[in-house]
Amino acid sequence: MARPETLSAPEGDVAAGPAPELSVVVTLFQEGATLDELHRRLTAALEASGRSYEVLYVDDGSTDGTFATLERLHAGDDRIRAVRLKRNVGQHPAMHAGLSRARGDVVVTMDGDLQNPPEDVPKLVEAVEAGYDVASGRRAARHDSWGRTLPSRLINGMLRRFTGVAISDFGCAFNAYRRSAVEPMLGAIGRQKFTKALVLSGGASVVEVDVAHAPRQGASRYSPLRLTRLALHVLAGFWPQPIQTAGVVLGAVCTLASLALGVYGTVYWITESNFPGPLLLGALVVAVLGVQGFILALVGEHLGRIQRVVEHRPLYLVDKEI
Repeated sequence: MARPETLSAPEGDVAAGPAPELSVVVTLFQEGATLDELHRRLTAALEASGRSYEVLYVDDGSTDGTFATLERLHAGDDRIRAVRLKRNVGQHPAMHAGLSRARGDVVVTMDGDLQNPPEDVPKLVEAVEAGYDVASGRRAARHDSWGRTLPSRLINGMLRRFTGVAISDFGCAFNAYRRSAVEPMLGAIGRQKFTKALVLSGGASVVEVDVAHAPRQGASRYSPLRLTRLALHVLAGFWPQPIQTAGVVLGAVCTLASLALGVYGTVYWITESNFPGPLLLGALVVAVLGVQGFILALVGEHLGRIQRVVEHRPLYLVDKEI
């Protein structure tokens, strides 16, 4: 796949030899303890599929010896490629580092935390080979806490509304893509935090595939603050004309609230001769301030995105590539 010019990091030569049928991109962060098991299960599933393949591991700034394990795995199998980023930049920029280097006609993306079972890779690939651009993984039985599933449902609902794509699990990183569907979006992947939603928003055909979901080993890296920022990113990235729409909604709500309060105050004043103005006025002011704060947060997200584009900041810097 073509590599965008915005990446200022030194990138290694394209792997020699004929392009494989399948590329698997695995993002890793502090996965040194389980990487050997992941690799064993993944290569077993790929060998059983009978397709030629390569595995691209992207170490997203781990400090637990993850890359040393990758060097050892590469020494035993030249189909294993690895990239180490200079610091932790997040899942989707790290995914871009793998997608931009993938050579297969079909590209599978997955996390390296073993919540995505490698044994389901052939199932996703077969769905793409059946004629779809994207095989979207759907976690049939999620093993996450309510603190993760409730925000996930909210974000999925927003993405369905704003992209017009009726799938149920935008947040699942376990997917298979036809290479031709990913290439046009490479310039935006990584800057947008939902790679699958970005690819599908371009009109790619999609089928949902149920995949297993294992319990998480260790605590989730998505804090409530990070989930809130993720929701704002969805609104700024996929909601068409969000500021204008928010302004219209705010104006309509405030107008209706003013009319309702006016009618209530008039009726109460006539019937009771006592209008509770200070309390209702205070509630209205607080509500308006809350809406204004939300809009300011949305504006801040937009300004931050504009600043990053104008400054041409690289998504990541590559420390080492094998």
